[in-house]
Amino acid sequence: MRNAVLYIAMSLDGYIADEGGGIGWLQGDGSDPRHPGSYPAFFETVDTIVMGGRTYRQIVTELSPGCWPYEGRQTYVLTHRQPAAREGVVFTAQDPRALVAALRRQEGKDIWICGGASVAAQLWEEIDRFHITVVPTLLGKGTSLFPAPGARLPLELVSTQRYNGMVDLVYRRRA
Repeated sequence: MRNAVLYIAMSLDGYIADEGGGIGWLQGDGSDPRHPGSYPAFFETVDTIVMGGRTYRQIVTELSPGCWPYEGRQTYVLTHRQPAAREGVVFTAQDPRALVAALRRQEGKDIWICGGASVAAQLWEEIDRFHITVVPTLLGKGTSLFPAPGARLPLELVSTQRYNGMVDLVYRRRA
């Protein structure tokens, strides 16, 4: 069965966006700026991406306008809006848990829960692995990655990696 993996970056104090929703602070400390980080290797392990509407809009307007960065990956955008059609992207108002359950039953690689915090909170109990990159920045305010999920979720540390002042923490559910 396919795994659902939350792969996301957050500030040291647990925020995934600043108070205005910005992510311009998502960078290392400059100690090793050429290090590719864990993203290229992670990206090869997924063929399906699930994200919220705000994350989608941020990608197409700020992060990668004019160029879809997930070409070749089936993407599901959880939204009640119907933006302009894009090849490889499905806009759906389906319940996130039902969507992930259906995707798990299909053949393929892992499913990337891309963001944002609302989608992660709705899928908390469906996520098999948490891959969190901690960025060396304290924001003080913003969008918290961990808005009280409502249930305790014991995890087991799988691996750590350090590069450019950032730390990747990979956890899986404890048996």
